[in-house]
Amino acid sequence: MDRFRWILTIAIGVAPALAGFQTHVSADSVRPQVGGPQAKVTNPHGPMAIPCQNCHTYESWKPIRSNPEFNHDSTSYPLRGMHAKVACTQCHTNLVFTKASTQCSECHADIHRRQFGANCESCHSVKGWQVNVQAIQNHSNRFPLVGAHAIVECDQCHKNAAAGQFVGLSTACYSCHQKDFLTPIINHVALNFPTTCETCHSMNNFVSAKFDHLKYTGYALTGAHATLECTACHINNNFTATSAQCYSCHTADFNNSKNPPHVTLGLPRDCGTCHTTVDWSNAKFDHTLYAHWPLTGKHATTQCAQCHTDNNYTSTPSDCFACHRADFNGATNPNHVSSGFPTTCAQCHTTTNWTTSTFNHNNTSFPLTGFHATMTCVQCHTTATSYNGSLPSTCIGCHQTDFNGTNNPPHVSGKFPTDCTQCHSTTNWNTSTFNHNNTSFPLTGAHVTVACASCHTNNNYSGSLPTSCYGCHQKDFTGTTNPAHVAAGFPTDCTQCHSTTNWTTSTFNHSTTSFPLTGFHVTMQCAQCHTSAAKYAAGSLPSTCVGCHQTDFNNAKNPPHAGFPTDCTQCHNTSSWTSATFNHNNTSFPLTGAHVTVPCASCHTNNNYSGSLPTSCYGCHQKDFTGTTNPNHVASGFPTDCTQCHNTSSWTSSTFNHNTTSFPLTGAHVTVACASCHTNNNYAGTLPTACYGCHQKDFTGTTNPNHVTSGFPTDCTQCHNTSSWTTSTFNHNTTTFPLTGAHITVACASCHTNNNYSGTLPTACYGCHQKDFTGTTNPNHVTSGFPTDCTQCHNTTSWTTSTFNHNTTSFPLTGAHTTVACASCHTNNNYSGTLPTACYGCHQKDFTGTTNPNHVTSG
Repeated sequence: MDRFRWILTIAIGVAPALAGFQTHVSADSVRPQVGGPQAKVTNPHGPMAIPCQNCHTYESWKPIRSNPEFNHDSTSYPLRGMHAKVACTQCHTNLVFTKASTQCSECHADIHRRQFGANCESCHSVKGWQVNVQAIQNHSNRFPLVGAHAIVECDQCHKNAAAGQFVGLSTACYSCHQKDFLTPIINHVALNFPTTCETCHSMNNFVSAKFDHLKYTGYALTGAHATLECTACHINNNFTATSAQCYSCHTADFNNSKNPPHVTLGLPRDCGTCHTTVDWSNAKFDHTLYAHWPLTGKHATTQCAQCHTDNNYTSTPSDCFACHRADFNGATNPNHVSSGFPTTCAQCHTTTNWTTSTFNHNNTSFPLTGFHATMTCVQCHTTATSYNGSLPSTCIGCHQTDFNGTNNPPHVSGKFPTDCTQCHSTTNWNTSTFNHNNTSFPLTGAHVTVACASCHTNNNYSGSLPTSCYGCHQKDFTGTTNPAHVAAGFPTDCTQCHSTTNWTTSTFNHSTTSFPLTGFHVTMQCAQCHTSAAKYAAGSLPSTCVGCHQTDFNNAKNPPHAGFPTDCTQCHNTSSWTSATFNHNNTSFPLTGAHVTVPCASCHTNNNYSGSLPTSCYGCHQKDFTGTTNPNHVASGFPTDCTQCHNTSSWTSSTFNHNTTSFPLTGAHVTVACASCHTNNNYAGTLPTACYGCHQKDFTGTTNPNHVTSGFPTDCTQCHNTSSWTTSTFNHNTTTFPLTGAHITVACASCHTNNNYSGTLPTACYGCHQKDFTGTTNPNHVTSGFPTDCTQCHNTTSWTTSTFNHNTTSFPLTGAHTTVACASCHTNNNYSGTLPTACYGCHQKDFTGTTNPNHVTSG
């Protein structure tokens, strides 16, 4: 049965149930033509897209028509089975029909007490509670029967009843609904819709499809568009050429709009600029973008018509005064007109709060600061004309009376300047602060806390007071006795010793004199050096040490200073006089090593500090030099320059640098005792420097090998070194026969038989390996006429594993020949070069015996 027959059958069954009467046409079903205006009412059934007259009559809301024009299949819950016969009010207990539930458990009591869950349709169907759905459950193996499929008769899908096909049917929707796909209201083929029907349709209601408008058309349905019937936009079932522009559907709305008039104002036809799909009538107009006048503050909430009177949207002024002229002219606090206020209202007013105006006085020539900022305007602007900029901007202009009447101190008699800002501020007028640092006498130390009148006696603020210390402190200067400033001839510049912080505790900077104080001098009382008032006079005291310490110099006994220079600083310092330290490095004999710790008297015998002592080692250590016997320095003719072997750190542990001689010590020579070579105390430089000179006995006595009979050279360094004499190593690479491969590890005597090291041994392989050459049978080298140049096949690394390079012959080996054993071709040890090089020479048997094809008969 096709789709049309299926829907028709359901409609015929549902109609009587909806009407509650017999299926006959009554007179009240005739719908009269309605004309004239209709009142806008609220639908008690909630949002519905069908006319009221489809169910109700024009006489009364109740009862409804005997044959309502309502297709339940167009809803999300088509009526199937026993539901088709149920009266509407049994399910729709509420007038808002969409509130009816689609869940079985909402209408039917669960006698199982939820023991089997809330999914009633897993066992029951709309055909009846007692209907067994075992067949449906059995059908779940490949294609569960759900939705409308559950009530379809088997033969509607499985054609020809018992003879129909029950195995292998496709489970894709398209296999059964191909005709629906090809002949729908919307051309599925032209729009390239997929054949996967379940993308839009469901098994409950095939007609009520969910179409992804954005995916297939590129136009998302939002707001009110989402609730519209498709035909509201797609008139006459036109689904191919519908415009996506708002204006294409809303042209009449655009042209007829009066608030504001869209056409007159030349507003753009892009309705989305102001309107949304959620609420078309409540448009949001971007006043900044299109009117070039941003709405701020109260303007943002003002109705358009309050400014755009008489629908004037083309020549509305944009300045405040144009709309608020009456406010400007009527203002009396202050009077804007008489005060000559500018008509640029924005200087004081804002769109947020018009009445609470704020004038930015900082934009004038007199910014308000401190207490001025809290004063009311009329306290200064006493008349309406005083807003025109005629008020003075200096302090004295308003505060002349304060200036003239001040007595602490009197400003007029004190000849104070009329620039009040030097002492006063707008924050606190009475608490004035004068910045004395702006005068020629900045206040520091105790001067800061002294009352003004202490210095400015008799209200003298005229600037005639002295600025030097002596000018005020002359009495202190002349009356001082510790020390007496006048008698000592002290300068009247008190700042040399005194400061404003503490006058009585004076500090004199001796560093400014010709004698800066250092060390112990810093802690001494002035009177200890300046023993009288006259001795404070510049140049009266000596500045050298001996000037004060002559007695110490003369009486010194350790050592007696007689003959010492009187420059005490060479040994003494001001930190510690008695702990003198003489820097011997400043003499011609700096002290190093053990000399540093030797008492002075050990060298300076008889108090000889005159500089006549010898500076060479031999000068003091001559007795050590002549008395030494290990070795005997005198008999050996050693030089008297002791520094060649000795140093000041350790005299007895002498070290001679043999590298400064013609025979530097290396290897085992470094650890040999001197006497081992220098026998009989021979240090005269006559000892031989060649190895053979000392090791002749070793040379002549050697038998492994015998150096003399072998004619070895006496240059021992060719094989021996000073590190290990017995382990000699001869570099065979310096001969005419360098050692390679297995030759390197062969003992010398294996080749040099009978101690033959004379250089007469053969260097060719055959010279030593003739026995190997003649005795070889695999292959036989002699009968094969092999050359005696063994290197053609053998090498020194592995003699037995020989490799012959056949590419050097007239028959280079290629392909399978490379892996063939030599004897396979060289039969009977024939390596004489007489073997044929043509293929036929060896493969004649293969040639004549071949039958596929027969090479011989085929020519």
